[in-house]
Amino acid sequence: MAKKKISLLKEFTKGLWDENPVLVMLLGLCPTLAVTSSAINGLAMGLAVLFTLTASSTIISSVRKIIPKEVRIPTFIIVIATFVTITDKSMAAFQPILHKSLGAFIPLIVVNCVILGRQEAFASKNNVGRSIVDALGMSVGFTITLTVLGAIRELLGAGTIFSLQLMPDSFVPWMVMILPPGAFITLGLMIGATNWINARRER
Repeated sequence: MAKKKISLLKEFTKGLWDENPVLVMLLGLCPTLAVTSSAINGLAMGLAVLFTLTASSTIISSVRKIIPKEVRIPTFIIVIATFVTITDKSMAAFQPILHKSLGAFIPLIVVNCVILGRQEAFASKNNVGRSIVDALGMSVGFTITLTVLGAIRELLGAGTIFSLQLMPDSFVPWMVMILPPGAFITLGLMIGATNWINARRER
């Protein structure tokens, strides 16, 4: 019996929570931990992934029937690399400071398992419309998670969010929050909170 396809709305929202790539599927943790020392960094990385994932899924879904199975992974990587290069060069031209802050993690989007995984698991098996919706849902969920993670770390580590001062002058920044240990601690707490909420929902 053919598997019943879920609605487009459900296809989109699954990436926001039930199949969130970071909090539930634990994918793309390297850039998640590395670049989220501030909210703007998390947002920028998320938007770069959003563009790359959506564009790649559109192309791969369009040509999925003519891609030989033997070369599907190299084909996926070539398509992804094309859009990563566009993202990298555009950010370098228009946002050089942000581009420098994100460093090598923009080019490394090519091997981000969130993007490559969606091509293999979804875009190569579904039509263009459904693939775009899936890509948008996954990348929006990824972007929100990185932005929230960056905002928490920036607030506790510098007293600001998006460089806007929110903490009083008497606040003493927790410097550990903008260092690697702060990334692990904050992400661990976010994943723990997600698991706790999901467990409560299942009851």
